[in-house]
Amino acid sequence: MDRLIQLDLAGLTVRELNQFLHQELPSRGAGWHVDVLNPNGMHNLAVGLNASVDVDIRGHAGYFIAGMNQQARVTVHGNVGWSVAENIMSGSVRVKGCASECAAASGHGGLVVIEQDASSRCGISMKGCDIVVGGSVGHLSAFMAQAGTLVVRGNAGPGLGDSLYEAVIYVGGEIHSLGADAREEPMQMEDHARVAELLTRAGFPAETGRFKRIASARSLYHWHADAGDRY
Repeated sequence: MDRLIQLDLAGLTVRELNQFLHQELPSRGAGWHVDVLNPNGMHNLAVGLNASVDVDIRGHAGYFIAGMNQQARVTVHGNVGWSVAENIMSGSVRVKGCASECAAASGHGGLVVIEQDASSRCGISMKGCDIVVGGSVGHLSAFMAQAGTLVVRGNAGPGLGDSLYEAVIYVGGEIHSLGADAREEPMQMEDHARVAELLTRAGFPAETGRFKRIASARSLYHWHADAGDRY
């Protein structure tokens, strides 16, 4: 059974919280579970973790939560501001509510779950992480996404997958419009299997029949002077 530590931000600074998570907690060994109380919209909580630990943030949090995460499993019991899980490398980050702009920006690995809606630019420049959004995403989601998978159970806003590279997007609802060089492709058996796997890992029903696959047309990988209006 995990050993529990409660850290109350009503009496701690963000610096003190992160210093404990970075320095003191790893020295105690494995099997710890940290509850962070009274986050009250504070920014930069649980950033840069590099240990196999469970961290629960009990309330709404601000910008740059759980950025650069490695190994840790971070759950926010509320909403978050901009850039949650930015540059995640491994482990998992789960938001029980909604996320503002740029969720999982530049994520290299690991799993990010937004149980409700994510705002614009979700997965911008993602480089290998997996993202599952239980609701809808805003405009320009997966902009310049280079690798990884974005699964959206709801709808997608304008410009989905603009300048997409090798990342793949699956959308269960309506797509307002696709961005430059993004196109819908037929769902194959392996696509259904991939979506089912990620939905299961994220805690959602593995129902894949309504999903659409969006990938790159690969026509704008290199600059073409006569195609400038398409960028």
